[in-house]
Amino acid sequence: MQDAVLAMLAKEPSHGYHLRARLQRSLGPLGESMNPGQIYVTLARLEKVGLVVGERAHGPAERPERKVYALTAAGQQRVAAWLTEVGWPKPDLAEFHLKLVAAGATRLADPVELVAAQRRELLRHLREAQHAILAEPAGSSAALLLEGVVLRLRADLRWLEACERAWSKVDDEAEDV
Repeated sequence: MQDAVLAMLAKEPSHGYHLRARLQRSLGPLGESMNPGQIYVTLARLEKVGLVVGERAHGPAERPERKVYALTAAGQQRVAAWLTEVGWPKPDLAEFHLKLVAAGATRLADPVELVAAQRRELLRHLREAQHAILAEPAGSSAALLLEGVVLRLRADLRWLEACERAWSKVDDEAEDV
C-alpha cells in the first residue's frame, strides 16, 4: 500500500481524501474494502520516514484545513525503484493451507470435506469477480486487476482438485489396510 500511495503522489501532491478516492477509482471493486483511515496511517508512516512531507493548506471556508502531501527526493527515488523492481512473491501459507495440513496429520477433520468447502467458497468469489468484470468499462485498469483475481482463483481451484485427488488416494489406501 505504501508504494502505491507514493506512486499516486508522484503524479501530484494531494491530501488523504483525494488519494483514497484516486486509489479506489483505479482499483474499482477491489478498492471498496479499503479502510478510510488506512491512507492517513500510511501517510503518517511515510512522513515519519522522510518519504513525504505534509503541509497545511487552507481551502474554502466550507472545507476544513487539509494537509497536502508531496514526495521528497527520497520518496521519488523509492517510487522509481519500486516501479522498476521485478520480483516473485513469497509463498503464502494461507490459513486454509495450515488447516488442511493439520486435518490430514491429526485426522480431526476430513481433508476432502475441507477441500469441498473451500471449493464452494472459491467458486462464490469467482462468480463475484466475474460479475464485477462485466460491470467495469472495457479496458479499465480495474477490469484488468479483476482478471488477475479470476486467474488466481482458477489456479487455486485447480490446486484444490489436486488436493482432493491426493487426499482421496490417502483415504482409499487407509481403507485397503
